[in-house]
Amino acid sequence: MIFFIADTHFGDQRILRYENRPFESAQAMDEELARRWNETVTPEDTVYVLGDWGIFSPALLNGEKYLVKGNHDTLSSQAYRDMGFAEVYDLPVILEDFWILSHQPLYVCENMPYANLFGHVHASPLYRTFSSQHYCVSVERTGYAPVSFEEIRHRIQG
Repeated sequence: MIFFIADTHFGDQRILRYENRPFESAQAMDEELARRWNETVTPEDTVYVLGDWGIFSPALLNGEKYLVKGNHDTLSSQAYRDMGFAEVYDLPVILEDFWILSHQPLYVCENMPYANLFGHVHASPLYRTFSSQHYCVSVERTGYAPVSFEEIRHRIQG
């Protein structure tokens, strides 16, 4: 299976306050994110992280992981590969000729043959979680766990 997640911000104490995350500390957040990830994703699955990873070893999490870098992912792409990501992208990725994977939301309209999966906006009320052409996978919108491609397709196309 394929999963998506964004804005984990592992190890970032400040994100608790900025986004009103329900954790007592960055360590507690990291442990809970890892627990929910590993309950959702199997070692055989694929996970696309759509930016703002943070400081945490991807090797501790199930699945083959791909990173589309976000504005807080400031290390070199090779550094993230060395951490355990299968591949790292500086630019958006197009999956299956339809899904644009990016960190920040991209403009798509009903006349375009694409849908955008993104993060960056966390729980901002300025953005809906999904529409017929977008889906936000920020952890605040996914129950702090990766969301399956199957669920995304069902919501967008169903």
